[in-house]
Amino acid sequence: MHPAPHADARRRIVDDLVARGAVAVVRLPDAERALAVVDALAAGGVTAIELTLTTPGALELIATLRKAGGDALLVGAGSVLDADTARRAVEAGATYVVSPVFRAEVVAESHRQGVPAMPGAYTPTEILTAHEAGADVVKVFPADTLGPAYLKGVMAPMPFLRLMPTGGVTPANVGDWLRAGAVAAGLGSALVDAKLVAANDMAAITARARQTSENVAAVRGALTGVGA
Repeated sequence: MHPAPHADARRRIVDDLVARGAVAVVRLPDAERALAVVDALAAGGVTAIELTLTTPGALELIATLRKAGGDALLVGAGSVLDADTARRAVEAGATYVVSPVFRAEVVAESHRQGVPAMPGAYTPTEILTAHEAGADVVKVFPADTLGPAYLKGVMAPMPFLRLMPTGGVTPANVGDWLRAGAVAAGLGSALVDAKLVAANDMAAITARARQTSENVAAVRGALTGVGA
């Protein structure tokens, strides 16, 4: 079997996402404060952004973020449910595609467009099915009903998996998920709290982002022996 087109480019994007470690899942009721939220996250060290397509004007926002953030931001599209939406998201500038479910057509279209696909899966069978279909990373979702021990259990017989838990990951416990074997973790409302956004409390979002990035760095340092 010949390698999929753009495989090296996809690998570089995944490596970049893994190096950043934490992905902010930004789901907003409107786009008014989106740029301020992303700036607040970046100020705290969280620079991988999954902008969900449930956010009004999401495709335009992705284009704006790509232009404004350059290489400093890694911007992907979330809540992608079909191939056509995946294509439009990449055309808007998304550098990776995330879905809450596994749809083979979304993985295939993302790869045709040259970007990584990160479909959602829940059970070990679903996770392996997504992996075998070419998922670059499997989003374990919703992870809040599972916990880090589940991730560790799944990976024991399948250590080749690249898993990104999302749901239930917080700035305080993100390190637990990484220690359990996650290559990265998605943080939603625990990081981008709708109440903080409504109150325009960007300082609090930056503080949560800083706690997240510091905990990621601490675990990564311990796992690699840096500073030991």
